[in-house]
Amino acid sequence: MSQNTIAIHLPDGSIREVASGATPLEIANSISPRLAAASVVARLTPVAGTVAQVTADAPTEAAMYAAEDTSASRLVDLASPLTADVRLELITEKDPEALKVVRHSAAHVLATAVLELFPETKLGHGPATDSGFFYDFYREKPFTPEDLAAIETKMAEVVARDEPFVREFAPREKSLEDFEKDGDFMKTHFVTKFTEPGSQVSFYRNGKFVDFCRGPHVPSTGRVKAVKVTSLAGAYWLGDEKNPQLQRIYGTAFFSQKDLDAHFARLEEAARRDHRVLGKQLDLFSIQELAGAGLIFWHPKGAIIRKVMEDWMRDECLRRGYSIVFTPHVMRRELWKTSGHEGFYSGNMYTPMELDDAEYRLKPMNCPGHILIYKNSPKSYRDLPVRYAELGNVYRYERSGTMHGLLRVRGFTQDDAHIFCTPSQIEDEVVACIDFAEAVLKTFGFSEFKVELSTWDPNDRAHYAGSDENWNLAVGSLQRALDRKGIKYKTIPGEAAFYGPKIDVKLVDVLGRLWQLSTVQFDFNLPARFELEYVGEDGERHQPVMVHRALFGSVERFFGVLIEHYAGAFPLWLAPVQVGLVPISERHIEYAHTVEAALNAAGLRVEVDARNEKMNAKIRDLANQKTPYILVFGDKEQAAGAVSVRTRGKGDQGSMPLADFIAQCKALVASQSTDL
Repeated sequence: MSQNTIAIHLPDGSIREVASGATPLEIANSISPRLAAASVVARLTPVAGTVAQVTADAPTEAAMYAAEDTSASRLVDLASPLTADVRLELITEKDPEALKVVRHSAAHVLATAVLELFPETKLGHGPATDSGFFYDFYREKPFTPEDLAAIETKMAEVVARDEPFVREFAPREKSLEDFEKDGDFMKTHFVTKFTEPGSQVSFYRNGKFVDFCRGPHVPSTGRVKAVKVTSLAGAYWLGDEKNPQLQRIYGTAFFSQKDLDAHFARLEEAARRDHRVLGKQLDLFSIQELAGAGLIFWHPKGAIIRKVMEDWMRDECLRRGYSIVFTPHVMRRELWKTSGHEGFYSGNMYTPMELDDAEYRLKPMNCPGHILIYKNSPKSYRDLPVRYAELGNVYRYERSGTMHGLLRVRGFTQDDAHIFCTPSQIEDEVVACIDFAEAVLKTFGFSEFKVELSTWDPNDRAHYAGSDENWNLAVGSLQRALDRKGIKYKTIPGEAAFYGPKIDVKLVDVLGRLWQLSTVQFDFNLPARFELEYVGEDGERHQPVMVHRALFGSVERFFGVLIEHYAGAFPLWLAPVQVGLVPISERHIEYAHTVEAALNAAGLRVEVDARNEKMNAKIRDLANQKTPYILVFGDKEQAAGAVSVRTRGKGDQGSMPLADFIAQCKALVASQSTDL
């Protein structure tokens, strides 16, 4: 092969020899013009043993890409020059990763429109998100709804101009000088933070608009076919209330108007399922202003569901070899210093309370309490693993603007468990935790989930406790456990807790939304801090390792997700009122109480509507409360010992003997079926 020729490895296993500097778009056109037209970006993966050469001269664009060719698999523009052997995959609009690219490009279109309309504005950053994109702007005058409408109109003009996205490079020092001269304090910060002295800085240009950016982007603004501005919010620069307040414009983008319309239909459905609205409508919970934000009051119907959830969890813990424990809500400050929370987590804790004997803090976590129980008596290797489980109330300081119904609160109940075991037991225990997490999701009606493995950043030692050896042991144990389960997972570097790596299980609800709930975390730090021990088979003292796991995550958050997943129409075994009774007239009330007693004796939760209202009004009110079964009875049913059954979502099912109905309900509850 010529020195000016490189090998392009394609997904079908074929290899194409092309001139060095050829672009993915040129290669796509050589395969099929239709493929080239459908492609958005390219994914490059280095071929083992090949390294691109970059001269010490001022890098050209091609040289910058050559330097990048030595990195891991990544997405690049279709116009990227290829300068080394590489595996090439062309990403079309059907690929999920392409959606993030078009949304990032839409953020640039938004910024272009804002600067054309309001040239005094200073730019922050504009990333893609799971549901769209946003861009942060600094402007003394607030944007108005009329401004947003004008911005959206201008964005349509930018799209219609079909301006190519072109990557350019400039010396870092010159870039900083220009940004500082123009007063672009946010861009100055980003260039300083994300580039090295003496390097070349990456920019993207479309028309006259230029933005500091690493890309990649769609080929031109014309590929941003379906875009809409959705909302405006405030955001402090760098998240610090002492810094200038920015204006964050949100939007979303898709590759077609059909997909955009479907997105907003999903949003309407999500609004219909909003747990805050349904919580009030169904009288499940409230947040009382007099008591304080982020503190949940469980009403009788919500409390019934909570009891069912917690009873299931405690019974399952006992069945799986856990011991149930309870620990105090408040403990001495010295305990939190020993655990490390005082140093690593104090920003999320409530301020200390000075009492007569010491300073105390509300607990943000249950783990130190479980450690003290473990440490209260000597342990042998024969005692391990020790598994403590607690549905414990914890308290964490959340800023007032971040709280959201049941999903982000200040006081919540964590279904916490901590497992103390030997290093040789750790992998089996993690596998068992994952099994338990799968059982939780399946039981409560979630069939799909995604898994992330959060690891540490060895270059950021200040944020992590423990040795390199311990971190490598911990990460390896979690990886092997996931591999044993055959679970696909995504590794997220730098997102580990300060005390160890973690596995996060994100459930997918009926609308396809991801929710972070279950987590399994490895901890070698706390056993060392508290000097935990067990006597090994060799008669010597050893330090156990520790696993944290929470499967609901928190009872409050899990309940909020359940409300939205089922739109308040809980399956029979979870429903606060399982059967509503409607006597047709006053003379049937006595029979209603007979039916009520029989259903109660069978363990069912029943509500009798004995009001002096018309039958249809009673049925409507019970249906609005999303009651699974409504039983109606008059003279005919009373004489036969029967009931007329109305099933939620199916309507009138006709008459059946009361005994048969009870047997049907008991079977459904026992099976924990989510079909009703």
